[in-house]
Amino acid sequence: MSAGAARDPTPVLLEARGLCVSYGRVEALHRVDLRVNAGRIVAVIGPNGAGKSTLLGALMGLLPCSGHIDCFGRARTPTDSVESLVAAGLVLVPEKRELFAPMSVEDNLRLGAFCRYRAGERDPARSLTEVYDVFPRLRERRRQAAGSLSGGERQMLAMGRALMARPRLLMLDEPSLGLAPLVVREILRVVAELRARGVAVLLVEQNARAALRIADTGYVLESGEVVLEGPSAQLAGDPRVVESYLGLGGRGATAAPGAG
Repeated sequence: MSAGAARDPTPVLLEARGLCVSYGRVEALHRVDLRVNAGRIVAVIGPNGAGKSTLLGALMGLLPCSGHIDCFGRARTPTDSVESLVAAGLVLVPEKRELFAPMSVEDNLRLGAFCRYRAGERDPARSLTEVYDVFPRLRERRRQAAGSLSGGERQMLAMGRALMARPRLLMLDEPSLGLAPLVVREILRVVAELRARGVAVLLVEQNARAALRIADTGYVLESGEVVLEGPSAQLAGDPRVVESYLGLGGRGATAAPGAG
């Protein structure tokens, strides 16, 4: 079922067709079709247990799946490693952030450029400057242990580390989870800024109001299936989305990111 989106003329960076993932006899994703175009923010919203994180894991090659995935103009194969996908420009920031708590903020960031360093690139200082420009607070905390940061700062560090790999497509799994509304606003402001810098974003969020506010297009995932898709503004006004995810009589469609 679709909200009637016109096909985006920009290049397709990632496309899944008929994507299925099963855990034993339980099918977590059923024939999911999804597309992310260059320079776009695509939001995937849905309730707990809908399969949102499973979708990202499958796209990143962390979970076995069936169906077809095109990544940066070529068909992905079962032999493609996570490292090769990162090197090609596909980077995931997981929900748990997976930081190295005893290490400093700056050392965590430098690890994000490991694939580039191994490929012979030697410009970590410039990359660090770029990340610090996006997240000035990380510059202030660069000598601190990652484990001493607040929840919002840890999310910034996880995103900054991902940016050190210079992704073409950044996948974010629940970046607002557990954060205060003002911090959520800042995180999502940065996501919108990344689009302006030419980085496409696949954003998985339970905070449907905030996600649809900044996204270009959206998908609604329920029980492992895409039940709605289309331009985010159109989804935000769909009565089914308003009733299930936005509430407040639709006022969420115009609420600021992080509100509520």
